[in-house]
Order: sequence, then C-alpha cells, then structure tokens
Amino acid sequence: MQPQLSPFDGVLLIDKPSGMTSHDVVDRVRRHFGFKKVGHCGTLDPAATGLLILVLERATKLQDRLMSDDKAYEGTMILGVSTDSQDADGEIIAQKPVPPLTADDIEEVLAKFRGDIQQIPPMVSAVKHQGTPLYKLARKGKTVEREPRSIHIYDLRVLAIELPRITFRVACTKGTYVRTICSDVGDLLGCGAHLHELRRTRSGKFDVSEAHQLPTVLVQTREELRSLIIPILKFVGSSTA
Repeated sequence: MQPQLSPFDGVLLIDKPSGMTSHDVVDRVRRHFGFKKVGHCGTLDPAATGLLILVLERATKLQDRLMSDDKAYEGTMILGVSTDSQDADGEIIAQKPVPPLTADDIEEVLAKFRGDIQQIPPMVSAVKHQGTPLYKLARKGKTVEREPRSIHIYDLRVLAIELPRITFRVACTKGTYVRTICSDVGDLLGCGAHLHELRRTRSGKFDVSEAHQLPTVLVQTREELRSLIIPILKFVGSSTA
C-alpha cells in the first residue's frame, strides 16, 4: 500500500535573487516552513538569478530526474577582461583592448559553440579531482588538468551588442558552464571575456515566469504555501512515490 501523499510533497519554483547560494534558498525554505527534506535541481552561482526548482519532502525523489533537464539562460559577457573564476566574482588576471568587432565577427565565433562540443570545467567549480572539489584546490592557488566534458548547445545567440558588453541567450544540456563559454568566446575573439550577469530562464518544462519571488514565499504561512506547490502527482502519477 502506497503511503498517503501530503500537499507539501511537490515542486516549488523560486526566482532566486542575486547574492544567495542555491543552498541558502533551500535552507531558508526548509527552516521557515519546518520541512524535513528540501532539495534543488541545479545549482545557480551566488551572483546568478532566475529559476531554481525546489523539491519538497517526498518530491526529493524527483531531484535527479529534474536536474537532468536541459536549461536556458540569458546573460551578459564583458569583453577585454578575464578573471580567474571566469565571472565577475573573480580576480582580474588579464586585460586586453577590445577590437572593433562587427556583429558578423561575433556570430562567426558563436557558431563554433553550437551543437556537440567539448568543454573543460573551470577550476572554480564543484567538479571533483581525486575526490576534492576543484574550487577547494583553486582557493589554495592550485591548478590541475581537467578532462573535457561533452555538452550540447542547442542555441547560442546575441540579443544586444554594446561593446565591450554582449548580451546573449543560450540553451544547453545540464552541466554546461556558461561562464566558460564566455571565457572561450573571448579567447577566440582575441581579447578575453568574463560572464558579467546570468539569469536562468528555463529548466525542462518550467519557465522563470512561473517562479515566485523568495521574499513573497517567506511571508506565507505553511497553509498558504500549499497553493504555490506543484503536486508530486503531476510528475509521477498515483502509482509512484
């Protein structure tokens, strides 16, 4: 006999604010509502904003499945400045003048990143080397060789060009480091680049337009929260969970 499902066994979509880790959001929701289990389906860096999928209570069983979904982002890269983390939180390691690039110049480079590509994870990442997360090695000033990983870029397009700033949209498979794309694009353009801003707009079938602002969620009572939760049965059917 299947255990009776609770209205709190489900998915909660959050529009993550900048300045918080994904774990911070999980912890705030878990503590505020007294949940035993809360997980998230795909880490966003602290500076990034946008769609963060939380799974509550028995819905934590869906975590791996939802985490494997394709993602979409909108972001801004800054040309001419490279950082050790490949984003705006890192230390500047190189600065070069930005050439007078045309839209065609930029498109020619972006085209190289569409489809199946190999990507080397950044040192400032949670990928492990001999059991140790790379970011812990990076904090000690160490750099190790990383194996490239296969990813797929479904779409990568420019939304606006105001040099040295390029605003773009990307749709990709899980495990893609958008900041590494920016760094690699900058290298091919001959001036370097880093990711300045990033917003996750989609994950699987979920869109950020469906997500709730965290401060709004955290003023709800436990009973009021029920109306914001997508029930687990929407995903797995009544014969599972």
